[in-house]
Amino acid sequence: MFLKNISTKYLALLHKSGFDGEVIVIGSNIEYVQLFMEYESDDMPMVFFYEIDLNDERFALRAIEVFVDRTVKLIDDLYYDVIEACPIPTVDEFNAKIWGEGFYAMIISKEEFDKIWITKIYTGSLTVS
Repeated sequence: MFLKNISTKYLALLHKSGFDGEVIVIGSNIEYVQLFMEYESDDMPMVFFYEIDLNDERFALRAIEVFVDRTVKLIDDLYYDVIEACPIPTVDEFNAKIWGEGFYAMIISKEEFDKIWITKIYTGSLTVS
């Protein structure tokens, strides 16, 4: 199935309806963000990665969480089981401390995101250097 500028919500609906075919999105506008969070506890992620659909109000397509023990959790539906879906803030918003003091974000490449997604291995820093 070929779709042009499909929204994240529509993709989730296809998935939940049992569609198991291949969907190829044409002309999408995607941003990849790495977000560092100050250490709170071992069961809280320290680094987040987001694949953000800029054509769909900044909703995430996929996410990755990295914990202090370097466990990598892949999330292919960030909005599954949520009451209210919220878009991912911009890098500037995170770094301006609008969402709190404990965050630092930066843009990364699709290749960086996909490498972690495919290998489930993160060898980078757990804190802002």
